[in-house]
Amino acid sequence: MKKLFDETSINGLQLKNRLVRSATWEGMCADDGRPTEKLACHYRDLAEGGVGLIITGYAFVRSEGKQLPGKMGIHTDDFEVEMKRLTDTVHTAGGAIAIQLVHAGGQTNTATAGRKPLAPSAVKVDMFPEEPEELTEHGIGEIVRAFADGAARAKRFGFDAIELHGAHGYLINQFLSPLTNRRTDRYGGDIENRARFLMEVCEAIRNAVGDDFPVMIKLGCSDFLDGGFETEDALKTARLLDKAGIDAIEISGGTSASGKRSPVRDKITEPSREAYNLPLALEFRAAVDCPIMVVGGFRSLEVIESALEAGMDHISISRPFIREPGLANRWKSGDREKAHCRSCNRCFLPGLKEGGIYCVVAKEEVGAPQPVPLR
Repeated sequence: MKKLFDETSINGLQLKNRLVRSATWEGMCADDGRPTEKLACHYRDLAEGGVGLIITGYAFVRSEGKQLPGKMGIHTDDFEVEMKRLTDTVHTAGGAIAIQLVHAGGQTNTATAGRKPLAPSAVKVDMFPEEPEELTEHGIGEIVRAFADGAARAKRFGFDAIELHGAHGYLINQFLSPLTNRRTDRYGGDIENRARFLMEVCEAIRNAVGDDFPVMIKLGCSDFLDGGFETEDALKTARLLDKAGIDAIEISGGTSASGKRSPVRDKITEPSREAYNLPLALEFRAAVDCPIMVVGGFRSLEVIESALEAGMDHISISRPFIREPGLANRWKSGDREKAHCRSCNRCFLPGLKEGGIYCVVAKEEVGAPQPVPLR
């Protein structure tokens, strides 16, 4: 039977437990995407707190693929010193770290991207701030190469793995969804064609990093939108990825336009509200051979243990680690009290206003958390 604190591995990457810090926008990078000491401290605290695998906030592979301020970039060699310092900090603290690669596509805006946003089709949907420009096939190829270049940099900079962001309405998800992909060429139509961009990205990344470097993906189990990416097509996509050699799939769901079924839900006050992606994640567990992670509202050990017993390989958590970076160690020590996170989503507001997320509730209770200088 799988236990939370089993040692595990993903394509040779040894992990001390099955807890994953799911990718979280931190708002702690410079305007150009350069990581800061504050971000390195944030990751160090997670590593020292016992997290098995840290997945960074989404890092843009091209400048026009940036969405929020303070977002990390992996689009240039210029950040090598800061990136290596970041990964060295995590490794010194005994942790493992993957970088999440993304292109925001139509979910960014002209002011942030520096040009009209790019997307599979020139359609205005609820999740897009403005109508984007349709990508040409040449433009698609350039972004595929940008993903591969970003992955190669990540490996050179000392990251232990990469994760593609294929969920939550970003560019890969936009290609997968018939709501945002209205193309009539080889990148549109049935799911095999809509998945072509993703599969080309995976192939290019594998060629760039080699077979022995972990390549994972966050995949939506459904967009929970009328006319969007649905579970049947998501399962077909997962099978294509599994056949192509993906090393792990993290199951999430929803988009910013999905209302109460968004990726980040509030009022998780009791076990019945936890693990909201688990029922669909179990379908993916049955469909593929690679490891499956699941994210979405985990707050208590009992629910986590039930998910592992049901077949999940890793449990991904985001907001509770903002409140308690040492949560993994607390649980390992025998303290089974559920995470202290209230699921209020106030933690993200300081990322916009103060240059970095933190638990606002904890600040109100005990004073503002201060970044600790690198040691």
